[in-house]
Amino acid sequence: MVRSRRLAAACLIAAALSFVAVPNARTAGTPRVDLAVLVVDDGGAPVAAIAGHLAAIGTPFTTVRPGERDRPRIDEEFLTGAGGGRPRARYQAVVVPGGRTALGRAETAALAAYERRFGIRQVDAHAAPGPHAAPGAAAWSGSLDGRTARVTPAGRAGPFGYLRGPVPFADLDPRTPETYGHLVRPGGDFTPYVDAAVPGKPHTRGALVGELAGDGRRRLLVTLGEPGDRIAYRLLARGIVDWATKGVHLGAARYGFAVQVDGVLDRDARWDPDGDCTSGAPGCGRPRPVRMTARDAAYAREWSADRDFTLDLVYSGGGSERHRRAHGGTDALADRLITDREAYRWVNGTYDRARLGCLRAGGGDGEGRCARDAAGGVRWTPEQRIARQIEDNVVWGQARNLVVRRDELVTAGHSGLAAPPEQPLDNPELAPALGTTGVRWLAADRTRDPLLRRVGTALTVPRHGLGLFAGAGREEDQLDEYGHRRGQRLDPCTGYRSRLVPRAARTALGHVLAADPTPHYLYQSNLAEDRIAYPLLDRVLADYRRLFTPATPLDNPRPRAIARDLQRRAAWAEAVRNGDVTAYRVGGTVTVRAPAGVEVPVTAPPGAVQRFARGDADVGRPYGGRAAGWTHADAVRGAVVLRLP
Repeated sequence: MVRSRRLAAACLIAAALSFVAVPNARTAGTPRVDLAVLVVDDGGAPVAAIAGHLAAIGTPFTTVRPGERDRPRIDEEFLTGAGGGRPRARYQAVVVPGGRTALGRAETAALAAYERRFGIRQVDAHAAPGPHAAPGAAAWSGSLDGRTARVTPAGRAGPFGYLRGPVPFADLDPRTPETYGHLVRPGGDFTPYVDAAVPGKPHTRGALVGELAGDGRRRLLVTLGEPGDRIAYRLLARGIVDWATKGVHLGAARYGFAVQVDGVLDRDARWDPDGDCTSGAPGCGRPRPVRMTARDAAYAREWSADRDFTLDLVYSGGGSERHRRAHGGTDALADRLITDREAYRWVNGTYDRARLGCLRAGGGDGEGRCARDAAGGVRWTPEQRIARQIEDNVVWGQARNLVVRRDELVTAGHSGLAAPPEQPLDNPELAPALGTTGVRWLAADRTRDPLLRRVGTALTVPRHGLGLFAGAGREEDQLDEYGHRRGQRLDPCTGYRSRLVPRAARTALGHVLAADPTPHYLYQSNLAEDRIAYPLLDRVLADYRRLFTPATPLDNPRPRAIARDLQRRAAWAEAVRNGDVTAYRVGGTVTVRAPAGVEVPVTAPPGAVQRFARGDADVGRPYGGRAAGWTHADAVRGAVVLRLP
């Protein structure tokens, strides 16, 4: 009896030991890797540039600031979570400042052990050369202003395959160094992805971005310093994130550029260079207004066809009717544009391009203070007038076979919306008018309304100005008004094309490369006379096509598509911010759970498919060498499930 009890006890102990020594199916499985990025933020611009790209494309990330009190400690529990079960990595990639990260020795060691255990990649956002085993000392250090780096063959075959090759660094101010970097000698286990010629040694090149293998880890070393030139960082950010996440992550971005032309068929008050004011303003002269001609319209059609780029014409039918009354019933401009109507996209700009905010003191709806009634209340443009302006313009366009959507609207100068300090509130009559006329998307000035917000039944769609002034049909008018407003006079003969065009094009391209889908706008006067808009637009398009491969085309979305994109981005960002998204990868399977109705942005290698109960489907569309796009959960599975190639 005693012997049998001892034997039973021994068997129990052996069984217990075997349970510990031999993991069960749950603990022996492939690790779960959560689709999120850990960002160690020292407050420097290099880390901020990468974090900005993650935020722009919708990739979840957690920020740890080393100098912040009560911050979480980076240790095994923070990186892997607590408890048993399947091994878990809470971050699929790590971004650190580089060099001395301001983390203690214990935290640095914990990160390194974590990266080795799970095969997690690390980006050193500003890696100073020196203590790295392979690169060693820098071949050269200094300002990169005005220089052009290139993507190496290894970079084009790897994470930077969306780029043609050149990576230019602007010299925005010759008096001030802007972008600093180290050119690192390649060698050992270091693979350069972006390099540049060493000054004074044209046949010697040093790396600005490269992969360092060794010590059981893989790190991407980015040796750029403070980025005075954010275009270069934005060019590279896509590849940096692609490398860090091994090409599989939440978030997706296509680059797009849309241009809306305000005031078409109407005319713009001309800038008066003698009075430094706009014609018609109090105390200003009255030079002839600017209006496109039929020849300008023909040129616009030819330009659009040659560039394969469609302009959005924000039209006002009342402008054409006024012109006909003043010119014997004729309007060659309207006739030309209507004949070529399929060459454009048409957007309702209200019938008379009237101001729809507060009525102005002294009468009318022009510039000035808001008029007030006897009780001191603001006098607003009434709902009936707003609705009439919207509806009459739709009817005018439809009578001429223009394809006009009732749910899209651009008001003159974004009027009706708050415009502090003169009008700190939206016109309360605006929202009901939008509801009765079916408007769902309302253009807004991005400098005042950077985010979507609701106005009655409509959502605002922010727009970027292209830096061209209303009433500037000639280069000299644009230069004079620019000099007056900015206090900087430029050469009247060369200043527009040599200074203003490059600056404005660079700003617009920066918006594009920041994955910002919001449209840009200019004025019909900018397509008239000297046609000053075209050199600027040509510069943006040419610069983009010079930098990117055909596999990364520049989209040209219409207003409704932009609005929908902004709406789903906002819903996704809110779900991520509220912690309502769960996403992880186990081997070749990705699972994402999000709130019902929230679309999910995903990027994956070509050949990835989404599993549906009815069968598999491609993930997004090919873009930049990846499959990228928005998708939704399968109704049966209740989640987005991807199978990776």
